[in-house]
Amino acid sequence: MLGWAMLADTVALYPLYALLFADTGLSDAEISLLLAVWSIVGIVAEVPTGAVADRFSRRSCLVAAGVLQAAGFACWTAAPGFAAFAAGFVLWGLGGVLASGAQEALLYDGLVAAGAREHYAAVNGRVGAAELVAQVPAAGLATLLFPLGGFVLVGWVSVATCLAAAVVASTIPEAPRTGDDDEDDGLGYLATLRAGLRIAASRPGVPGVVVAAALVTSIDAIEEYFPLIVAAWGVPVALVPVADLPIVLGGVVGAGLAGRAAGLSNGWLAALLAASVLLFAGAGLVGQPVAIVGVALFYGGYRAVLAVTDARLQDRIDSSSRATVTSVAGMGSDVATIGLYALWALGGITAVAGLGLLLAVLLPVLLRVRVRR
Repeated sequence: MLGWAMLADTVALYPLYALLFADTGLSDAEISLLLAVWSIVGIVAEVPTGAVADRFSRRSCLVAAGVLQAAGFACWTAAPGFAAFAAGFVLWGLGGVLASGAQEALLYDGLVAAGAREHYAAVNGRVGAAELVAQVPAAGLATLLFPLGGFVLVGWVSVATCLAAAVVASTIPEAPRTGDDDEDDGLGYLATLRAGLRIAASRPGVPGVVVAAALVTSIDAIEEYFPLIVAAWGVPVALVPVADLPIVLGGVVGAGLAGRAAGLSNGWLAALLAASVLLFAGAGLVGQPVAIVGVALFYGGYRAVLAVTDARLQDRIDSSSRATVTSVAGMGSDVATIGLYALWALGGITAVAGLGLLLAVLLPVLLRVRVRR
């Protein structure tokens, strides 16, 4: 799983695709519309594809995700233009939601089968760390390939990388389902979808943690603003990728320490989130390059909380509905992310930090519910 996670995010187009759109002649409004298409696909398809993973094969969903993403990038590279970019975002969006839910379910059930359920937070944290670390070789590839062959070479290498990730995904072992999810198990796709939605909405111990996972995950969208924050603090544009690196490494360390954070009570987990958010707010008040340290500490603490919250969600879901319920949380996160973007537009770091503190207050309440076994 670690190898797949690393390879799947080592995509040279990631740091360059916005520049590709601009170079093709798209306006800011057209680029924003493309990103909106991407978001809408995620919101609409998140839960149905989670049920696909539960009804059929989680491993096959990861394979299909890589193939769809490769097809999307092939559209961009072969025929750059608004229509091709929109089609590529639809394909990439479908691939992303196929992997969402399926990835966590595949990992959790695999650990259960190996008798290592209690290590999920630690292992999933390492997977998250690998995804962050992949940004470094992705940037290196982009820097190396672009002078040699422009967007065309970067695009085709990215297609090959996605296909290679699909091949690696096909080798991940898939544990059998435990079949503990009552009468709907095995009755088909629609029954699987209904069962997952019912569990997410009404099973004791699940709705609160689904909401918590959705809200905590939505904060990760702040990563998109890190380069803007660093540049606004006086770092030259040419040095922004280097200055952004400590923040990424902070997230890597935090995700890697999720296993230790898994032992925290709900109250202490909320305290860690609150402390991290306060560091972020303090960095915003300083507003100088030295404050990057505070952002890195915030991101490390946040990534640890993110991994632990996901682990507490997985602990409360039956195997046969795991991907569907996780996808419900993912859809909630997509919707909440739109709210975070609006908050950023209204008040920047201060507004987002206020949201984080409010979530820290609510977190113990959302997680402190009865669990039916």
